[in-house]
Amino acid sequence: MADAPRGLTMFQAAVPPAVHALVSLGGVLAKGAAHAEQHGLDPAVLLQARLSPDMFPLVKQVQIACDMVKNGCARLAQLVPPSFPDTETSFAELQDRIERTLGYLAQLSPAAIIGSEAREIVLTVRGKQMRFEGVHYLFGFVLPNLHFHTTVAYAILRTHGVELDKRDYLGALPE
Repeated sequence: MADAPRGLTMFQAAVPPAVHALVSLGGVLAKGAAHAEQHGLDPAVLLQARLSPDMFPLVKQVQIACDMVKNGCARLAQLVPPSFPDTETSFAELQDRIERTLGYLAQLSPAAIIGSEAREIVLTVRGKQMRFEGVHYLFGFVLPNLHFHTTVAYAILRTHGVELDKRDYLGALPE
């Protein structure tokens, strides 16, 4: 895996893309909530919908996307991230989780993450210990997981008739 491009700090590579993805996810969820209301659907049907029977439902996809960046940035900064219990049962509660995650990212000090390229990150996933250097953790684990779970959330809503397009997923882009 390549190192971070010269001139790009770990903070710049982590936080702005995470913020952008979460803001876009919030927009996608807003369209999902509006769709449910406009069509008289129980929102729980969408929140518990899955892309495939062996995949997590929409609500869990959003929780994981938020946790991935919250926990990932905290590990890079050598901080203990806040704990968000997985209790959301509505679109409004998922939006609140996104807002709390964005609030946490906003208060992170760039200096705490800058220079974390070689920082050792150790975590346990499904009972298996994983070790990373910071740059590989960010580019090979955190950001791919963030984009996977936001993409699946988008796809779940699309498959259930929510009118979304690529611009909704990509969010506001520079003109």
